[in-house]
Amino acid sequence: MRILLNLNLALRANVPLSRLRERVRREGNGHGVFHYQKWIFAAPVIFLLYIPVLCRAETAPSWNLQQLMLSLAQVKEAKAKFVERKFLGVLKQPLESTGTLLFQAPDHVEKHTLTPKLESLILDHGVLTIEIKTRNIKRTLVIQEYPAIWAFVESIRSTLAGDLATLERFYKIKLEGDSAHWKVQLLPIEAKIRDVVSEVLISGHGHSVDSIETFELNGDHSLMKVVEDTP
Repeated sequence: MRILLNLNLALRANVPLSRLRERVRREGNGHGVFHYQKWIFAAPVIFLLYIPVLCRAETAPSWNLQQLMLSLAQVKEAKAKFVERKFLGVLKQPLESTGTLLFQAPDHVEKHTLTPKLESLILDHGVLTIEIKTRNIKRTLVIQEYPAIWAFVESIRSTLAGDLATLERFYKIKLEGDSAHWKVQLLPIEAKIRDVVSEVLISGHGHSVDSIETFELNGDHSLMKVVEDTP
């Protein structure tokens, strides 16, 4: 065992073979040839033991952004409840709202606010409908005609749909964590988008989104906690 250990350390340190022979003679106590032969026969064994480790290190795939997007793209429909808190610099306490979310791949998203007042945002095939029933307001926008709004909407829709190409069109993307618990940071590429939102953080697990946090240049931000409905 000591011979194997010494040989292992020597191989890692790239010790020349001549130095191995000399060390064996000094430590052999009259049995240098015997010990040297054991070292020589042990070398292939040590090398073979290392092969599986080296192969795993080289071939084991690391989890990445593309894999996350592929996982999210498998979701064709999802329903959830949300609690959203908006932190505004002019207010001491956050504004809280609750409601429901619906996503139908690839480009239908609904956000229905139930409290403190009834509001709805419905995105369908690139058309955003905003309705505030308590004020009898209803407005429809083609989001591609409003680049900043389009970019903000896509931060959510494209993530839910696993649409990496569209995300990369508007944002620099950074992924942290693993498939069990991940966080995507979206930083707007264009200045006119940063006027609306300076950063978006989307966290989740597996193919589910747990929270969406947005930040503005003036320091205001919002945090939406999402609880997906179970079948």
